[in-house]
Amino acid sequence: MTFYDFAKAVVGGTLRTVWRLRVEGVERVPTSGSLIVAANHVSYFDPPALGVAMPRPIHYMAKTELFRMPILQTILPWLNAFPVDRSRGDVAAIKRSVEVLRSGAAVGIFPEGTRNKTGLVKPQVGIALLASLSQAPVLPAYICGTAKAGNFAQIQVIFGEPFDLSRGRKATRDDLAKWTDEIMSRVFALRETTGGH
Repeated sequence: MTFYDFAKAVVGGTLRTVWRLRVEGVERVPTSGSLIVAANHVSYFDPPALGVAMPRPIHYMAKTELFRMPILQTILPWLNAFPVDRSRGDVAAIKRSVEVLRSGAAVGIFPEGTRNKTGLVKPQVGIALLASLSQAPVLPAYICGTAKAGNFAQIQVIFGEPFDLSRGRKATRDDLAKWTDEIMSRVFALRETTGGH
């Protein structure tokens, strides 16, 4: 058993017991092959909730600041996380993501780039660029309940249908902007299945 598997089992047991984690649409998650998982982001609970809900390992970009903390800099790589500098366009992080995807693995991304508690944070086009470069399908996921995790509200993760953004040509800036909007539209469309939470 890897550390990732161990952590998933422990965190999963806690989320299911304390926060009554509910997962829908698992049958829509491809069991193999490259995959970009796009989800909304309102809480620090989102990455572990998404990781537990996913039936296969997921790799995350995590802000570089976390890798400067003594304990986390050791643990994060064991959890399939790698650093991204959010203050600039981090080419190295994009290249690393493409490599992970081309190996047939899944990469999880929160397109808003940070916790979006107000709903006013504009999503970044990095996810569309990654989809264009890797030709990997995108799986939308909606997470709810994590904003009220402190009150032990139920947490839900809903997966949508995977879709392909490949258009058979090099993407323009307009393409990336439109594709990013399309991705987020599909993510938030899943909110309807939660009763609007």
